[in-house]
Amino acid sequence: MESSYAERRRATRSGIYHCLYETEGISTRQSLAQAMGLSLPTIYQNLAELVDAGLVRYSGEAQSTGGRRAVGVEVVPDARIAVGVSVAEHGLRFAAADLKLNELAYRSLDYATKGRTVAELGGVIAAQLERFIDEAGLDRSRMLGVCVAVPGLMTKERDRLLFAPTLRLRDSGLAPLYEAIRYPLYVANDATSSGYAEWFARGSAGDMAYVSLEGGVGGSVLINGAPYTGSNDRSCEFGHMCIVPGGLPCSCGKHGCFEAYCSPNRISKDLGISLAEFFDELARRNAEYGLLWTDVLQHLAVGISNIRTAFDCDVVLGGELTQYLGPYMPLLREFTAAYNPFGGGGDFLSISVLGGHAVPLGAALHFISAFVDEV
Repeated sequence: MESSYAERRRATRSGIYHCLYETEGISTRQSLAQAMGLSLPTIYQNLAELVDAGLVRYSGEAQSTGGRRAVGVEVVPDARIAVGVSVAEHGLRFAAADLKLNELAYRSLDYATKGRTVAELGGVIAAQLERFIDEAGLDRSRMLGVCVAVPGLMTKERDRLLFAPTLRLRDSGLAPLYEAIRYPLYVANDATSSGYAEWFARGSAGDMAYVSLEGGVGGSVLINGAPYTGSNDRSCEFGHMCIVPGGLPCSCGKHGCFEAYCSPNRISKDLGISLAEFFDELARRNAEYGLLWTDVLQHLAVGISNIRTAFDCDVVLGGELTQYLGPYMPLLREFTAAYNPFGGGGDFLSISVLGGHAVPLGAALHFISAFVDEV
């Protein structure tokens, strides 16, 4: 009986915290009581416990509806923090976030990860992580954990990296990474992380497909906010669906993959220039670059149309390529609409609101979500 009572109290306290967490702006004790269907004494008691735990604070006064203004109450966003680390082919990105996914600090590091062992990566990440924490002045006592997002597939136990073609790693044990980092650690797929962050940042309530245009091409699908992982935890590897049988070679060893045609590497690596240089030349009407870019957009439209046809939901494009994509979205939507068997335009297609920070922020969100769920 006692344990059942304690569990009900915990559930009530958790419900109040979640109500505050999901509310934009400041709530009041009265609004909480009305929203939760609880008595004011119950609200007072549970808020006191949450305030004592440092998770909630009284903050100013709510807007008056007549008479004395009620005292406002809100969650403390930086009561806990988490760090996400993105491992990409050409570098590392670190982002620290609070419980509302507000970015507290960000740092990028040029570092050639391709061909490195897991032990080598672990040593560099651990050292740069400590430097990042120190330079940002982050409070280690509030640290929930560190999530490292990699462009590859892992076992469900997160103990082995099965396949990461852009890093040239296959069937590699992840123990050296766990040993190198002294905080609670989780290893995630980069595209799944960034898609989850995008869904969270948009405050979405429906379904969303996310296409990551980083060094390679990845993806994720969020169904009512939950990532669809598939039977073997390797769903939404959009980059390796074939769009041109027998076409261009891909880093996975096959031919004709979505990634082979639409990866940023097709521009930067194949031409030996940066993306910025490519788009500068494109703006100057370089004919050769114009033909290449049109080909990229046309094949991108094929992949997007396939994803839309399969999942029938909004499609969001993220990753480093999207910082240059804005002026070309009308043309991309036109190409995509031409492949839509059901008619209509390309209004379902949009660009990430988080830009190049989506992967490390999404990685940090792993620990943030777990903490909020357990309050």
